[in-house]
Amino acid sequence: MTPHTTTTGHAMTRSGRFAKALARHPERHHSNRIGWLRAAVLGANDGIVSTASLVLGVAAAGAVHHTILLTSVSGLIAGAMSMAAGEFVSVHSQEDTENADLALEGAELKQDPAGEQRELAGIYVGRGLGPALADQVAAKLMTHDALGAHARDELGFSVTTAARPTQAALASAASFSVGAVLPIVVVATVAPAHLILWVSVSALAFLAGLGAISAQVGGARVWSGTWRVAFWGAVAMAVTAGAGALFGAVA
Repeated sequence: MTPHTTTTGHAMTRSGRFAKALARHPERHHSNRIGWLRAAVLGANDGIVSTASLVLGVAAAGAVHHTILLTSVSGLIAGAMSMAAGEFVSVHSQEDTENADLALEGAELKQDPAGEQRELAGIYVGRGLGPALADQVAAKLMTHDALGAHARDELGFSVTTAARPTQAALASAASFSVGAVLPIVVVATVAPAHLILWVSVSALAFLAGLGAISAQVGGARVWSGTWRVAFWGAVAMAVTAGAGALFGAVA
């Protein structure tokens, strides 16, 4: 067997071991869920809180059951459209800013590529590489994808956190609708005399469940997520119900 054959065989063996190691230890990160998870949690939380608060406020003011049900359905439709439009506009603004920064960086790369390479190397030196190695890494990355390297290491952009307006809008509208339907189902099935109690208790249960699920999906502590979502939802509903009772008494 020739030395070349032996070296090649060892290299293939190492590659095979490396592939098996990766197969045994897959890494499942949660950061790739940031975009849609944030929008979905925000939408569902807003759907539950705003609809339940609306129901409690109107019920505390003395409205009849039919009016309460109609108001809650109208709140679902208006809220879903508002969430979709708001998410699309706000995330699109983020996307516009990212595109403007990329265009500026692209222009700087054309005007002074050597200076941009030194800037990139300086970033790597700040992260712990020696100057010589940092220059080599910067040169290689600039040759491969100069704009991508600066977008990632200078501007902090990444694929997982990139703005996706349509995805955010759809996730928010859909999750808001699902969240808002839950209190509406309670309104439609519970006797009017017990409406305030059942809407309050069920909404808190829904919020606690949402907090637990979102924490689990996002890899966070379940108890912290559950407590945080339920507590602030309770505050919102209490304030709205108090305002409804106050204005109903005044009227």
